[in-house]
Amino acid sequence: MTNRHNNHSDRLIIFTRYPAPGKTKTRLIPLIGSLGAADLQRRLAEKTLKTTRKAASVSSIGIDIHFEGSSLKKIKQWLGSGLNYEYQRKGNIGERMFQSFDDVFNKGCRKAVLIGTDIPGLEAEHLRKAFNALERNDLVLGPSTDGGYWLIGLNRPVDIFKGIDWSTSSVLNQTLSAAKDNRLKTQLINTLMDIDTADDLRGWRPEESGKRPYISVIIPTLNEGKTIEASIQSALDKDSEIIAVDGGSDDNTVRKSSKMGAKVLMSPKGRGLQLNYGAKEANGRILLFLHADTLLPKSYINTVFETLLYEKTIAGAFLFKTDIEHPLIKIFEFNANIRSRYLNLPYGDQGIFLQKTVFEAEGGFPETAIAEDLLLMRRLYKKGKIRIAPAYAVTSGRRWQKIGLFRTMFINQIILAGCLIGISPDRLAPLYKIRKKNLPS
Repeated sequence: MTNRHNNHSDRLIIFTRYPAPGKTKTRLIPLIGSLGAADLQRRLAEKTLKTTRKAASVSSIGIDIHFEGSSLKKIKQWLGSGLNYEYQRKGNIGERMFQSFDDVFNKGCRKAVLIGTDIPGLEAEHLRKAFNALERNDLVLGPSTDGGYWLIGLNRPVDIFKGIDWSTSSVLNQTLSAAKDNRLKTQLINTLMDIDTADDLRGWRPEESGKRPYISVIIPTLNEGKTIEASIQSALDKDSEIIAVDGGSDDNTVRKSSKMGAKVLMSPKGRGLQLNYGAKEANGRILLFLHADTLLPKSYINTVFETLLYEKTIAGAFLFKTDIEHPLIKIFEFNANIRSRYLNLPYGDQGIFLQKTVFEAEGGFPETAIAEDLLLMRRLYKKGKIRIAPAYAVTSGRRWQKIGLFRTMFINQIILAGCLIGISPDRLAPLYKIRKKNLPS
């Protein structure tokens, strides 16, 4: 593991857990669901790391991540490199904290402060105050509103953690009594709230305390009666909502979508316009844009969650596959996945997904005649990594079968090349119409 202790005499230890759905913030799962609880853990941990890096940037403080719940590889993929990572030791929380303090002091640390990642009110000034307090004191504590503490700092390894009734309202008072028994000079700093229970969450952000879908699957439709049921079926999940945005179908698309459990919205025709309209009405934190003839992979929600955890990832998509078994199609699938992975240019039939806040900040899809997906991906690529998930979205091969494999691929490549060199999508739209005109309604 990375060892940077020689560079800093002061260490900030962050206790965290990998945000695996169903295994983190478990007391909140009945209120906000397993994905909601894991996503809350993710957001709080990322905010904590951002704040600690801000504090460390103006002081000689090294940051250690002491983690549990996953592998070193996954933690690094999530929180990034350049930090010291250590597995938490076994035992109760007191035993694990003492071992962490003992480890950093044995490596030459002069002052050490330990915090968790569930303190939404944490500011860099709180951390600087704690380290300054250790210049004149042996122990510093940041009381929490539930009778425990959100921060503890020491200037030498002292085991004051034995005999504490953890997860009770007496933790702070028992710790202060142990400090007195060990003749430690102690200072208290700011009292803050940590988020452990449903009452904590309601008190912090009432708007977050109700269960909401983690993901909104948005499907633009126009005469998709032959494929829409299978597409919706692949997206059904207790943590999702499905929104079909219809552009004026004159077949049974709307009826079938509603029967399958999708929320149906009516919109003027135009894929970019329909997608934007659906996104505006979505309740999920994550938006997944799905074509009406594409099937999502099994357990797709967990795949989306894991993919977006990667550091600096701004959006994602699935690997591309069709339901046709033909050598020429296999070549096209291979090239499409190479393009997606290495050029950061997935297409809409790969199921593009990203945070709703990111989508809104970027202004949504351009409402062009074609290539709205490609144009959005080019904008997003300037802001972060577009990551391809290790699972396939399977698209119907009806358009290749109807108008010919080679002809379809040739038109696709002309449209791609034209967009990349700056030709207006409106000028390229007639090519798309040629490709589309013989498709079944």
